[in-house]
Amino acid sequence: MAPYQDKANDSTTKTSPFTSVFSLNDDNFTINNQLILSNVPSNITLTQTKLSPSGSFLGFTSSEPNSRHVASIGQLRNIKFMSIFRFKVWWTTHWVGCNGGDLENETQLVMLESDRDSGRPYVVLIPIIEGSFRASIQPGKDDMMDVCVESGSTKVVGDTFRSIVYVHAGDDPFMLVKEAMKVVRSHLGTFKLLEEKTPPGIVDKFGWCTWDAFYLTVHPQGIWEGVQKLVDGGCPPGLVLIDDGWQSISRDEDPITQEGMNCAVAGEQMPCRLLKFEENYKFKDYVSPKSMVNGDTNNKGMGSFIKDLKDEFKTIEYVYVWHALCGYWGGLRPNVPGLPENVVVRPELSPGLQKTMEDLAVDKIVSTGIGLVPPENADQLYEGLHSHLEKVGVDGVKVDVIHILEMLSEDYGGRVDLAKAYYKALTSSVKKHFNGNGVIASMEHCNDFMLLGTEAISLGRVGDDFWCAETSVDPNGTFWLQGCHMVHCAYNSLWMGNFIHPDWDMFQTTHPCAEFHAASRAISGGPIYISDKVGQHNFDVLRRIVLPDGSILRCEYYALPTKDCLFDDPLHDGKTMLKIWNVNKFTGVIGAFNCQGGGWSRETRQNQCFSEYSLPVTTKTNPKDIEWTAGNHPISIDNVQLFAMYMSKAKKLILSKPTDNLELSLEPFTFELITVSPVTILAEGSIRFAPIGLVNMLNNGGALKSVVYNKEWVQIGVKGAGEMRVYASEKPRACKIDKNEVGFEYVDNMVVVQVPWSSPSGLSIVEYLF
Repeated sequence: MAPYQDKANDSTTKTSPFTSVFSLNDDNFTINNQLILSNVPSNITLTQTKLSPSGSFLGFTSSEPNSRHVASIGQLRNIKFMSIFRFKVWWTTHWVGCNGGDLENETQLVMLESDRDSGRPYVVLIPIIEGSFRASIQPGKDDMMDVCVESGSTKVVGDTFRSIVYVHAGDDPFMLVKEAMKVVRSHLGTFKLLEEKTPPGIVDKFGWCTWDAFYLTVHPQGIWEGVQKLVDGGCPPGLVLIDDGWQSISRDEDPITQEGMNCAVAGEQMPCRLLKFEENYKFKDYVSPKSMVNGDTNNKGMGSFIKDLKDEFKTIEYVYVWHALCGYWGGLRPNVPGLPENVVVRPELSPGLQKTMEDLAVDKIVSTGIGLVPPENADQLYEGLHSHLEKVGVDGVKVDVIHILEMLSEDYGGRVDLAKAYYKALTSSVKKHFNGNGVIASMEHCNDFMLLGTEAISLGRVGDDFWCAETSVDPNGTFWLQGCHMVHCAYNSLWMGNFIHPDWDMFQTTHPCAEFHAASRAISGGPIYISDKVGQHNFDVLRRIVLPDGSILRCEYYALPTKDCLFDDPLHDGKTMLKIWNVNKFTGVIGAFNCQGGGWSRETRQNQCFSEYSLPVTTKTNPKDIEWTAGNHPISIDNVQLFAMYMSKAKKLILSKPTDNLELSLEPFTFELITVSPVTILAEGSIRFAPIGLVNMLNNGGALKSVVYNKEWVQIGVKGAGEMRVYASEKPRACKIDKNEVGFEYVDNMVVVQVPWSSPSGLSIVEYLF
């Protein structure tokens, strides 16, 4: 892979004013003469990198070679941290504390809070890969921070590591992580940053996924009816994702001539293995109705179905299908003609994984093993699968069960070498068959994948599954898992957003928390797709996120937590509100969500209900909560003295100075979205103006595609239809839409016009004349 060239030519020094170096003196690890870790063992090494004066590598030596080492790197005390750790084999989430003993196992990133009074900057510690070993951070004894370094094979051993943890310092937490990842990118050369790639077109489309609608019983007629119902409701999909249930699978005890598609309950399919690359009988037996009219029954199969689907429903530009990294949950069936040779391997969980949450998928896979294609033949697996899918018109794939390889690596050179082989084969196939980016990565939350598997993949899930049915509801009936999902996605994006465009997963519009989810998806900056059962939709929710052409109003960046809640607990401290920010082309947006009521329990080693924290929460926000320079169109607010803040739920406009605080109080599992628009003074000097957007859509400001100011008029390009609002200190003398004068209202310093859908682009020009 070509060396990384940053667009700013060494942005790691230009974008941060901090240029001090880390020091390791005696047994103290310091930055800017401020203590970070004390009682550092003598075998710990510090190596400064030439890639950035703000970063260094930590390493260690061991007395004897081994396949797994746990080394203490120093004692952490009384410094607030936020971290990302694996609570399941497949998924990570946010965790906070202030001492080494507060850390969790399988931690992928730790950020230490800055201290302005002492001059200590933010510091991030990122365990990475060195040679055939991969690292994670975990708690040690007596508040020690330990690094766990493992190869995944007793046959692969080592005793000396010089660059196993990267540390970086800076004055801004968001730029800190971005700058650190640029250095890691240059150091390893094994992945590409998101900014170097283009996400697939599905990020701008509304989608429907078949999983919660059908589970394993998905079939062509059901998909057709599902799309038709959405179209009839005025919310046509641009993406159809055919999830698990389309493949030809069987159990080991079944004849290889018999498909095992009698699995109807989710979980029953996990012991099954792939029987052939082609679709199962449900899709293979599909015959195009158009051909049947003419007596032709040869036009059949998945290819005919996808063609008919796209021909009938013109908004559908993409059809994706699901498959597991190893072909299926249980891999491939051995000794089947037409499939690559493979052998059943029994997964082995590392000590770190054994401390993660119990998981049905892991239990099933461990008990039956994985039919693994040897790494040197992994290209045969993906070529066989993807060449067929491309042939039948599939546009991309959702690759699931990704982080299985680390449990299979004993006889294959260890986890790093096995992962490299598989990700190389997958990347090559995606480039050949799916435009290089036609992938949604899932169940991939681990640094092996991020650091080795993202050369081409540019879109991935950043949260655990949306759970449409609560498994543990507290006595008050709160939906705590929905809050967990929101927090997973928001905080994981701080780390994963450097590698992949964050995908916040599907949801169901009939769920009691549907609007809660819809609001987060609307400003997430990622794709929006649902998993409603056929014909069971809440169109009042859908019409606030979907446009008539199957597109969405997507933010310019990806949503992240605001700085003031990075180091707090928005799930179970009873007082912290989850606040996330994002930017549109001309406005910013702040989302406030009360997620309190459940989360990770260190005692039970699982997510659980904490109903005692499910309480009303109050917070404050202001325009400075938004990072205005993010995205492709940075917004300068240097000289802005006033902002128009429109509250979506309250339907209220507030004028705010840059540092004025707006207080919000929310009940559990409720939200508020606030569009924040810099106020411009027109050239004559007496009229103040700020565009807000389509207030019938959850992402109001996403509708604004162009804004042109003149001394006596403002012209705005609007994508979509509905109630368009702007702030104006004076009533305009006229309003026009596409050069035609229209009626308008002037209420509470807002100009209100009704914008019709303008076919085919949906773009209208709205003019305000003063």
